[in-house]
Amino acid sequence: MAGKSATVTVNDKSVELPVRSGSIGPEVVDIGTLYKQTGQFTYDPGFTSTASCESKITYIDGDEGILLHRGFPIEQLAEQGDFLEVCYLLLYGELPTKTQKIDFDHRVTHHTMVHEQMSRFFTGFRRDAHPMAVMCGCVGALSAFYHDSTDITDPHQRMVASLRMIAKMPTLAAMAYKYHIGQPFVYPKNDLDYASNFLHMCFAVPCEDYKVNPVLARAMDRIFILHADHEQNASTSTVRLAGSSGANPFACIAAGIACLWGPAHGGANEAALNMLAEIGTVDRIPEYVAKAKDKNDPFRLMGFGHRVYKNYDPRAKIMQKTTHEVLAELGHKDDPLLQVAMELERIALTDPYFIEKKLYPNIDFYSGITLKALGFPTTMFTVLFALARTVGWIAQWNEMIEDPEQRIGRPRQLYVGEPKRDYIPVSKR
Repeated sequence: MAGKSATVTVNDKSVELPVRSGSIGPEVVDIGTLYKQTGQFTYDPGFTSTASCESKITYIDGDEGILLHRGFPIEQLAEQGDFLEVCYLLLYGELPTKTQKIDFDHRVTHHTMVHEQMSRFFTGFRRDAHPMAVMCGCVGALSAFYHDSTDITDPHQRMVASLRMIAKMPTLAAMAYKYHIGQPFVYPKNDLDYASNFLHMCFAVPCEDYKVNPVLARAMDRIFILHADHEQNASTSTVRLAGSSGANPFACIAAGIACLWGPAHGGANEAALNMLAEIGTVDRIPEYVAKAKDKNDPFRLMGFGHRVYKNYDPRAKIMQKTTHEVLAELGHKDDPLLQVAMELERIALTDPYFIEKKLYPNIDFYSGITLKALGFPTTMFTVLFALARTVGWIAQWNEMIEDPEQRIGRPRQLYVGEPKRDYIPVSKR
């Protein structure tokens, strides 16, 4: 039986284009030969109606609120697994056996130290530099230290680079934080799990012992899982686009970090916290809710609703529970900002306007509150997002390198500039 096709008519010329089906999700019209057959391109700003690749990693159904990693629902992974298990799944396609997990955890743990010379990089930055600026520079610089894992044609080197990125990102993120607040760097400890090790590197100081609170470590681990991958978003597409040129993996991840820094992408949880700070106190919430409902007012509530998820974000449900666990553990009920957050959450879940517009609290709203409660300044929020998303970027990069259909990215354009015109010498202009 012949496969499905779509007929496109351009200037009275009709062409048949193949329709391709995935394992789940909508079918796609393959327009790869459209220009060859018709001399026409498609126009799709933001590529929101265009599939840029085939992928087996992550599936999202925004209408139904579904997020799957390699077929596993995000709720099950976050509730029952740990972050390194999810890393293994994203990289290799299956959940690890007990033996495989022990081996993988060991390999990541023993790659967590960075080259000692990296510490000198940090001293080149001003202390008040944004930690994301520092991360862009330092992650890109890793390719100057680890030449033995930059040959993208060698599968072994690709996997070594992948493990290094997953292992070293928490160390670099913690160093960026410590440098930002003027404290000495804290080395990783091999007897701690991934999330506990990160919290220890961030909050321990040499002059006293630091005990990692298991409730907080579990919350940190869950935040990492919930941000691990999210299909072909802007930063992931950036990593794939950079990688399509043959750039080394460290440079590709640095490009992803730069893209993630944008307030419309990774900076959303920072923006949500800044909004809560602007509101200030619970008694001012009605004023801001009224502004949000006013079509003529430019004010928008940050951390509510989602571009992809039209009913609810499955990650937000887990993050909500985690947020309340952390607040209960730390006893931050008297914090004015958190009081504002909890009241806004109550309104969003009960007010008919919010329900009708599907403006539910999203993962950025809850993760911002949780990270603040854990003790991180808002400038670190996007850094933590980058730390968690590194495994997704690396898995997507690996998949792209191994894809036989992969070619260098080269979007087209609709040119609206001046038509051809002749040069006039400067003396006659």
